[in-house]
Amino acid sequence: MKREDFYRERLYQANIAVARIMCQKHLLTEYELSQIDIFLTEKYHPILGSLKVIIQPKTIDFMPFLKDIGIKKGRVSCRKSKK
Repeated sequence: MKREDFYRERLYQANIAVARIMCQKHLLTEYELSQIDIFLTEKYHPILGSLKVIIQPKTIDFMPFLKDIGIKKGRVSCRKSKK
């Protein structure tokens, strides 16, 4: 991976992590999270991050370090979108 690719991947991962936390705290719906994910993928063109766009799970796997901010379990569901 080139330095530029790593930089774009890092920006994507940092931004999507914030959106996932907002979804976990019920500030975003699953639909809004998926729209943010699509936008960030188009903006940063991540190498690894683009793989999960193909498989969109109903729950989100958080990294272990997020338990430090009060998340007890590794999997969290977002609130359902109202359509």
